[in-house]
Amino acid sequence: MPSGEHFQLTLLPGARMLLEAHALALPQKDDLCGAFCGALALNAAGIAQHDGQPLDQDAVALAAGSVVSRVPDIGILPAGERGRRDYRLEMDLIDDGARSGTTAAGVVAAIERLSGQALAAIPLSGPWTATTLDGLFEAAAGLARPVSLLANLATGYLWGGRPTAIQLLANLLDGALAGPAPDWKVGHFACIVGRVQGPQGSLYILADTYPALGRRGVHLQPRELLAAAIERREAPAGGVIVAALGDDAPAIRAAAARLRLREGLWDNGTVGPRELA
Repeated sequence: MPSGEHFQLTLLPGARMLLEAHALALPQKDDLCGAFCGALALNAAGIAQHDGQPLDQDAVALAAGSVVSRVPDIGILPAGERGRRDYRLEMDLIDDGARSGTTAAGVVAAIERLSGQALAAIPLSGPWTATTLDGLFEAAAGLARPVSLLANLATGYLWGGRPTAIQLLANLLDGALAGPAPDWKVGHFACIVGRVQGPQGSLYILADTYPALGRRGVHLQPRELLAAAIERREAPAGGVIVAALGDDAPAIRAAAARLRLREGLWDNGTVGPRELA
């Protein structure tokens, strides 16, 4: 490698705690990707219990009004995954598996309630570009206390989770976007935990919900592709939920305003509790 080329790694505050919780929680239970990520955000902030009960993906799912497909469909899972249905708590069921999961509104409400309002969950619906994604990440990385970025995205825009070293270097050194085909094509939640910057490209580090994705659920994605996956111009919509301690929420909102990111919820195609009733 020619002299002068270097990379910069930036982790979000609380990323180490999030990744420790992530390693213990894998894999997500069927239809609970949003709840899985919500539990990671709570754990990253040092909030592991509520009313004496563990704050795991089941607890977040119940608080968020998640709905689970009545019949499992392993055909939609990443290759090598068989699904998981050992729910600790009783979940609401739905016949239409295409509408199962957790709404953005449910994730926001669950994080705030289960944290006892210690965390503010700020939903940002776009517009998502490489520039706005970078700006939000930098605002979050500049905080002194834990903060989590929960990306609600379309996986079909992303690289597969196992790019070669040559593909990674081509992005960082030259800005190249060629990489492995997506592992799967669904609407999904994953946590952004860090970023690697090179002379011409940036790769975001995702903590995902299945060990088959990347290395035990951790993989790298070019910023342009990640932004497109969150923007997901086709319906249903996507966005990012920022889970920050309450005193840090004004700084996140100010950064979002500078970037002209809209604060507001989006419809990710999942049935909410009221619709189920």
